[in-house]
Amino acid sequence: MNDPIVFSIFSTTPLELVSFMLAVATVVLGIRQIHWAWLFAIASSASYAVVFFQARLYGDMGLQWVFIATSMWGWYQWLGVRGAAGGLRVSRLSAAGRYWAAGGWIAGFILIALFLKSYTDTDVPYIDGFLTAGSLVGQLLLARKKLENWHVWIAVDALYVGLYVYKNLILTAVLYALFILLATIGLRTWRTIVAGSGANA
Repeated sequence: MNDPIVFSIFSTTPLELVSFMLAVATVVLGIRQIHWAWLFAIASSASYAVVFFQARLYGDMGLQWVFIATSMWGWYQWLGVRGAAGGLRVSRLSAAGRYWAAGGWIAGFILIALFLKSYTDTDVPYIDGFLTAGSLVGQLLLARKKLENWHVWIAVDALYVGLYVYKNLILTAVLYALFILLATIGLRTWRTIVAGSGANA
């Protein structure tokens, strides 16, 4: 059922291919601020959890389950159920918010990397931990519609390309290369929105 699919220069599996398509839909819908992006995010995360487990990327596997939870929260935020007029709006982080985001990334990296090195058989505990922590920060910023989420994703996605090539998840590496382009488009789009609204924090 999940037998390899061989293309001219790489192979993949049906599950990785489905995960790829769901993830692309997630980002495209997210750029356009369509709340259904979160439904695709949940489906993509669930399928990618299996892909990463098979590749022994346990940090990334665990991250997918966190993504499912934060996607539910993000969906709630984007629908504006908190009573904000017009729902949540795109804005920038405050200076303090940037420090908190950076500090959270560093602290998460240390904790996750130590856990992966001590309790799993992964061969890439440090880069997996670093990117897992960064992805958590990016996801939380996206859920709050903070412009800086795209900066985080561009940096994380660029490093993920190399990691997935190393793990022979070539289609997923292609996906994350595409994510860099989409995140750049997202950054430009949301920057225009912020400039038009005058939202700074």
